[in-house]
Amino acid sequence: MMTRSQQGRTNRLARPSIAVAAAVAVTAGVVAAAPDAKTAAVAGPKLSLIAASKSVTLDSWKEEPGVYLDLGTYLTSEKGAFEFKVTRKSYKDPVVASQIIRNGKKTTTKVLPAGLVKDFSGLPGFMTVDVVDAAGKSVLKKTESFCPNNASGRVRPDAPANSKFPQSCPANPFTLGSVWGVENGWAANTYAGYYSAPVQLAAGTYTAKISVTKKYRDLFGIANKPQSVKVTVRERSWEQPEGGSGGAAAKVASSSPHAGHAGHQAAADPAPSGHAGHGAPARTDAPAAATTGAGATFNVGHGPYPPAPPALPWALKKQAAEKQAGKDAFGAQGFSAARVGDRAGQTDGSRQAPGAQPNAKRPTGKAAVPNVPKPDLRSLPAYGITVSDGYEDVPGKDYLAFSANVWNAGPAKLVVDGFRSPGKELMDAYQYFYDAKGKQVGYTPTGTMEWDPRPGHEHWHFTDFASYRLLKADKKETVRSGKEAFCLANTDAVDYTVKNANWHPSNTDLSTACGQENSISVREVLDVGSGDTYTQDLPGQSFDITNLPNGTYYIQVLANPENRLKETNHKNNSALRKVVLGGKKGARTVKVPAHHLVNAN
Repeated sequence: MMTRSQQGRTNRLARPSIAVAAAVAVTAGVVAAAPDAKTAAVAGPKLSLIAASKSVTLDSWKEEPGVYLDLGTYLTSEKGAFEFKVTRKSYKDPVVASQIIRNGKKTTTKVLPAGLVKDFSGLPGFMTVDVVDAAGKSVLKKTESFCPNNASGRVRPDAPANSKFPQSCPANPFTLGSVWGVENGWAANTYAGYYSAPVQLAAGTYTAKISVTKKYRDLFGIANKPQSVKVTVRERSWEQPEGGSGGAAAKVASSSPHAGHAGHQAAADPAPSGHAGHGAPARTDAPAAATTGAGATFNVGHGPYPPAPPALPWALKKQAAEKQAGKDAFGAQGFSAARVGDRAGQTDGSRQAPGAQPNAKRPTGKAAVPNVPKPDLRSLPAYGITVSDGYEDVPGKDYLAFSANVWNAGPAKLVVDGFRSPGKELMDAYQYFYDAKGKQVGYTPTGTMEWDPRPGHEHWHFTDFASYRLLKADKKETVRSGKEAFCLANTDAVDYTVKNANWHPSNTDLSTACGQENSISVREVLDVGSGDTYTQDLPGQSFDITNLPNGTYYIQVLANPENRLKETNHKNNSALRKVVLGGKKGARTVKVPAHHLVNAN
């Protein structure tokens, strides 16, 4: 049987780049010149492409061939935020992206050309990268997408201390709405991370020319000011001793060997984080040089997602490395930042958003369900659908595996506390309710929480949160998954355009969300706009299809199956995804038709 980690390395599903709140002051000499009169006349913020440094060093690893082309270039936004609202009415409708331009009390919406943006991962074809070798020969030409929510930092000291925009561009194929933005006075890394495959460059020196493509220069009034960066590619091995080439820099920025939920630790603060989370892959990344962002960041869901692409600006990592080596080469040039690492009010690309703190005591007073806003739980159609056998653990079995997401459309967050009575195995669970000012005004019993001791889980599950069922062609149940208990975490931004959506939810990382075996109480939260993805990739958590005949079936994802949770609408809790089973026992196949305009299996 493949572990979740092995399954994750096989699937290699992408995650978006993550924004960070580290304050990076970029020297004035780096910023590109102001646009000419033609581009300056275009409405909207002033955008510039900059390079944080004139040179970068990138590593090519023998064990994982290829170079991640993080060149340290950023898009800055001045005289206002570079802001977008991206939505689709339904899965039958195309994605529509609109730029939001704010000028004092006046707000203008500019709809981007139809078909330009097809999903929620960013602006496609935004950058061009041309690389020439030392002899001036062109060795690489490529385009890159750009997520405005990418790794970011301030470019001037009077800029807002924190960006109001979310920390990723969603990758879930069934995302419904997103918000993108580069905060006023901030800059976002143009590197596309895992959306961009590593490139093949031999060890040596190169020059890279980075430009914004003409269609986006014309659309947003960006000056045609390409940036030139010298690139040194060095070949290395994971087995290289820490004291070898790279020295302190290599030591500072090496990835944790446990890059699932436990591996998100700061480059300059390598203390281990919390326990590993729910089936997240322990993906071993190539150690990243201090001048690159190719290390792990945060937010692996309940399934086979690799860590997000770089979130820590390479210049900041280089500064941290040089400080550890006893020198601060950037201090005199104006680069400044707080000590990297996760703590109150600061995240830096090794981010683990802390889980909500549970109440210390059981609720007091009489239970009641007040007339206040409540959550609205909805299911997304299943995706990531595959078939597998039982491997050596359950020989002779066939399973249908899939990913499922239940999300909260609001307008209130779902808050569930568990309380443990001495000597009891189960916690008593309560749902909490809040008024418009955030004051707790009621609670009601809502079932139980149970400790799941299985490797890859090892946390408290809230029971009866969702149910997975395989329906026959007539939509009558034929198989039910045994998985109905869940640790709640905000793993996916499903729709950040709904009322009261929280663009910065807590408990985004499973190791912070669902307690430990000796916990006396646990608080689990599903915030407005966010969803919780589980990947059904283990026998026992998938559908056993060994004895099912070939034909058409429907995977049903059903939220709140027993209606124990109080919500605004119980009629939108079910989502169906059509599948067609084929093949023979031991070699079953599955075909997954498109779900309206979403063609993702």
